[in-house]
Amino acid sequence: MSVVGLDIGTTGCKAIVFGDDWEILGQGKREYSILTPQTQWAEQDAEILWKLAVESLAEAINQSKSDPPGAMALSVQGEAVIPVNKKGRPLRNAILGMDTRTTEENAWLAETFGAEELFNKTGMPMHTMNTLTKLLWLKKHEPAIWDSSHQFLLYEDYFLKRLTGKATISHCLASRTQMYDLQSGCWAADILEKCGIDAGRLSELSPAGGGVTGSVDRAVVARLGIDGDVLVVSGGHDQACAALGSGVIKPGLAMVSTGTAEVVEVAMSSPVLSESLRRGNISVYRHVVPGLYLSMTLNHSGGLLLRWFRDTLGKDKLLEAEQAGGDAYDLMLAGAKPGPTGLMVLPHFSGSGTPTLDTTSRGAFLGMTFATTQADMAKAILEGLTFELRFNLDLLKGSGIEIEELHAVGGGARSDIWLQLKADICQMSLRIPRVTEAACLGAAVLASVGAGSYDSVSSAVKEAVGMDRMITPCSRHVEAYRRRYKLYLELYPKLISLLRRC
Repeated sequence: MSVVGLDIGTTGCKAIVFGDDWEILGQGKREYSILTPQTQWAEQDAEILWKLAVESLAEAINQSKSDPPGAMALSVQGEAVIPVNKKGRPLRNAILGMDTRTTEENAWLAETFGAEELFNKTGMPMHTMNTLTKLLWLKKHEPAIWDSSHQFLLYEDYFLKRLTGKATISHCLASRTQMYDLQSGCWAADILEKCGIDAGRLSELSPAGGGVTGSVDRAVVARLGIDGDVLVVSGGHDQACAALGSGVIKPGLAMVSTGTAEVVEVAMSSPVLSESLRRGNISVYRHVVPGLYLSMTLNHSGGLLLRWFRDTLGKDKLLEAEQAGGDAYDLMLAGAKPGPTGLMVLPHFSGSGTPTLDTTSRGAFLGMTFATTQADMAKAILEGLTFELRFNLDLLKGSGIEIEELHAVGGGARSDIWLQLKADICQMSLRIPRVTEAACLGAAVLASVGAGSYDSVSSAVKEAVGMDRMITPCSRHVEAYRRRYKLYLELYPKLISLLRRC
């Protein structure tokens, strides 16, 4: 029996059908927009996302007609919230995690509960991304919608409601809302009561790792072009599903996912809620693997910064790639010399990520001369991003979180230069999974467990997740990059006062 992993990301959705031997039988992809009706706002039309998700599912399933899927699960972006009516139809656009309109609500929560108390209970540092701040904003600024809403859904329970008629949410995704009690494993009644939120307007909690929500509605099945029943299994947060899909299923294993942004997820047997993690804005939440937790770091720039450089200062390589074939990024980096570039890049082009999460910080290039080349600048960007990665890894390790092995996925895992830099700068070996679409694979693994094809997540991962290769640190460059990293740590503290005046 084949299974489907459906990933609902920030700018697009992707469905992949995996066969009995975990080969890819079909895939479909659709892109969508982020709406910014006002400054600091970030929204999406959830009705459009539903339509495009069904299209991507239908496309993937159509390619796999010889083995129609019997089960599916979802991997979804976190924090976004949608007020819906009794039928599960949106009453307004979804408010996304990246939306920052809720500064006042965030401050009220810190004053009312205390930042430390909220972190110790929920695992979520104070931030405008948290779902709770968005609900408080809705209650204050859109009371008519608040009063008429039957439920407030995140993307997982919204899509499950549309697929099956029943809204359930995994403990994994619920634990990213700032309304979930990590210790008791349920909605935090004291937080909800003080905020005036009825727990009955939130979805029922359903365990990841095989919790069954129901079957796809017959009308939806017809749109997908299949005849039989399709079981729908509880999935989870996209980064947690990606961690599962990269083989992070026991404490000490970690994933670095490099796409538009760069995320690190480290598995833990129990939640580490240290003051250093709270001050470092690092969230702690439930993994989709039963009994495990994750700590998560975030770099907003990631591959987005390299794409900006390509589109702005590497147009010649874009044209060359179009005319002669090949990859524009590889062409830009082709002339890069081995070892450190001699440049320094502070990659805060959209503010800094964890641990500082400083929206006022800006990017900077340092050390440039007339001898600096395009390849030098492109590689220096990768170095700067990787110094940020090590900064976060060091914080995690210093907080008592063990990291034995790092698995690399996402678009960045296709760059040999970048992978080697990660190994050299972080002084760690990297393992590269065969399947790079880790979020879809992770969701499909959960679907297979829920359908009874495997008795546990770990047994499914043994067959589904294989490693392609390993990248080890280059002894010739490790010491040089250690010195450069020490210098890099001085950039933000020494530049920030100037950058804020730019």
